[in-house]
Amino acid sequence: MKAPRVTLDQWRTLQAVVDHGGFAQAAEATHRSQSSVSYTVARMQEQLGVPLLRIEGRKAVLTEAGEVLLRRSRQLVKQASQLEELAHHMEQGWEAEVRLVVDAAYPNARLVRALSAFMPQSRGCRVRLREEVLSGVEEVLLEGSADLAITTLDIQGYLGAGLCSVEFIAVAHPDHPLHRLQRQISFQDLESQLQVVIRDTGRTQPRNVGWLGAEQRWTVGSLSTATNFVSSGLGFAWLPRHLIERELKEGQLKPLPLEQGGSRHPSFYLYANKEKALGPASQILVELIKSFDSAPLDAPFAAPVSSV
Repeated sequence: MKAPRVTLDQWRTLQAVVDHGGFAQAAEATHRSQSSVSYTVARMQEQLGVPLLRIEGRKAVLTEAGEVLLRRSRQLVKQASQLEELAHHMEQGWEAEVRLVVDAAYPNARLVRALSAFMPQSRGCRVRLREEVLSGVEEVLLEGSADLAITTLDIQGYLGAGLCSVEFIAVAHPDHPLHRLQRQISFQDLESQLQVVIRDTGRTQPRNVGWLGAEQRWTVGSLSTATNFVSSGLGFAWLPRHLIERELKEGQLKPLPLEQGGSRHPSFYLYANKEKALGPASQILVELIKSFDSAPLDAPFAAPVSSV
């Protein structure tokens, strides 16, 4: 790759000339001599082979080529400043990236609010978000591929911070044979029907959480696929209420009138990788996740002003 002929300092000098209206004004603003500023711009034009400025009266005005190049240079200079700032933050212990793994059943709206509030405080720190199901979250945390994890599982040897609980309800299409019984449904009624379950993404010890031992079981890879199957009349399933509100309202899904166990309320927990200390960015994200987890979803939302 060919090395650039024009330096960032030269682009900054050109920007100063344009923004301040002339060479003398740019020299005063950048604490340099006017001859130094004039030479820098003249050298730029020579290196690029195109005129960037023309003089109209006492004012330096951009040429058409100068306008295009200056516009692109502003983004270049901004990115370079952000890169240097990020390096400074990393030197102070600020992470370049926070790796977060979340069970797919956790309410996405709460996560969006926490991450939206994190962005203006992130100082360039990226978030790598990964969705897993059941023991898949635990495996990612234990293998060291995550800094933070949100799951309903009690992970041995870890202390988790309590988060919200989510209601899972047993549902089927209104025309499903279970609804046509027009009575309370027993465990034996369920056993004879097709149950749709979500695949545990863990590899070492996947769990069959929620499966009742039905004669027919279809395993799907996501909650959205399970919702589509069941709302189309294929079997029954326990699904998070917050993910199926629209289907319930539009009549594509209907809660099953079970004698018992028609709804479940597993609680979520937030875990941190105990093999390494959390950096400042991770600590901020932890507090935001906990804060927005307990806030009502219908409450007005505004990302907090950075205090860092």
